[in-house]
Amino acid sequence: MIPADSPPSFDGHRETTFATVHAGAPFYSVLIRVPPDNPASTTDFVCDLCTEMPKPTDGGKTYTFKIRQGVKFHDGSPLTAQDVGDSWRRIVFPPQGTVSARVSYYAMVDKIEVPDDSTVIFKLKYATTAFLPALADPFTWIYKKTILEKDPHWYEKNIMGSGPFKFAGYEVGQSIKGVRNPDYYHPGQPYLDGFEAIFADKQAVRVDAIRADRAAMEFRGVPPSARDELVKEGGKSIVIQDSDWNCGNIITFNHKKKPFDDVRVRRALTLAIDQWKGAPALAKIAVVRSVGGIVFPGSPLASTKEELEKIAGYWPDIEKSRAEAKRLLKEAGAENLKFELVNRNVDQPYKFIGIWVIGEWKKIGVNVEQKVVPTGPWFQAMRSGTFDVVVEANCQSVVNPVLDTGKYLPSTVYPENFGQYDDPKSVELYNKMQYETDPKAQRAAMRAYEFHTLDTMAHAIVMPYWYRIIPERSYVKGWKISPSHYLNQDLANIWLDK
Repeated sequence: MIPADSPPSFDGHRETTFATVHAGAPFYSVLIRVPPDNPASTTDFVCDLCTEMPKPTDGGKTYTFKIRQGVKFHDGSPLTAQDVGDSWRRIVFPPQGTVSARVSYYAMVDKIEVPDDSTVIFKLKYATTAFLPALADPFTWIYKKTILEKDPHWYEKNIMGSGPFKFAGYEVGQSIKGVRNPDYYHPGQPYLDGFEAIFADKQAVRVDAIRADRAAMEFRGVPPSARDELVKEGGKSIVIQDSDWNCGNIITFNHKKKPFDDVRVRRALTLAIDQWKGAPALAKIAVVRSVGGIVFPGSPLASTKEELEKIAGYWPDIEKSRAEAKRLLKEAGAENLKFELVNRNVDQPYKFIGIWVIGEWKKIGVNVEQKVVPTGPWFQAMRSGTFDVVVEANCQSVVNPVLDTGKYLPSTVYPENFGQYDDPKSVELYNKMQYETDPKAQRAAMRAYEFHTLDTMAHAIVMPYWYRIIPERSYVKGWKISPSHYLNQDLANIWLDK
């Protein structure tokens, strides 16, 4: 089951939502990926379309990939290095009129060469350990070059890849189906004859379907209450996998709309929220758990609790924090502020986060109306800038702290930042951290970038990070959880013991 109404489009290069990757990943190949049997790995990667993982040359600035021979697209045509190279050029250097959501991940790439039909060469501007994790991003699907040359937007509404399953049908807001690809290049896979994924944005519908065995599992996550309910009623017929989640909601301000163009207002709204009390309370009812800054908690570059407490929105004295918030609103002439909060029509945890922050803002005299919309209109509002404040998310795949924090860069650098602001200082701080190779110095650079983003400029508010709880019927075998709901979604390894 897919916990959304429908994906905004089927183009993995363009989109960032799980709705697209859960629906589309079974149909596509990628160049490299995390190991399917160990998707929580942050350092080990394996080939999908390549024949072996390359050793970098030229001081770590050149990666040469040999591409599998005999791979076929689902229309029967051969897949070659030309298709791989063209797809990657569009991801790294998107043509005018197209969108690549993760283009900032590949700032280190200088050029991509395809000297023949079996070789793709990535040449970097500088050596960096961030490159391979970025290359393993699960949205980097390989498309057919000749199709893209005719219509660069074809893959937004159509599906045709070389992955373990062939596209077999799509009903908007209802379901998507795939059948086994007999020509798949990983021997013996996929194990399933086919699959049907049901779109269901209501948690109750998904839980009922798993309880009644109308669905085998979902891959995004359920809250603790649903987990406990399923285990209590299903007993040994239900298996739970859980993991910390490299994903979290962000409250984003539209800097082009008054009064959110005033940092005092943004900072006041940040100071109103009690993260330390709110996270444990929310964890009882929603798929959230850990308080964190812009870096995934527990990873090497993440803030400690003491470091976070120096940043607006994390002060240990919430009364002092809210008093300062009220003072700033008065100073900015924004007392009795009212605005609309746009949110996504997904139960967990979007709606819970929205309700929580509205309650927190009310404590400083701010009244907010929540407007909940389906996934498509939600993206449209963000991309067109037609919102006051929005509940969005920064959800990443392979834990890669340097690149994961690119979300907070201006949209001129990171297209999927919807705050509508320019901030050269932010770019300067980010670049200093990205180029730094000494771990201690890099960590200090990350702290400066984080403080500037969340405190000095108050560009956004980071909500508690998510906690992934996956229920599955006990007969489902072969799938391993990861810290991301984007990874390990091609279904090739899954089999049913029944």
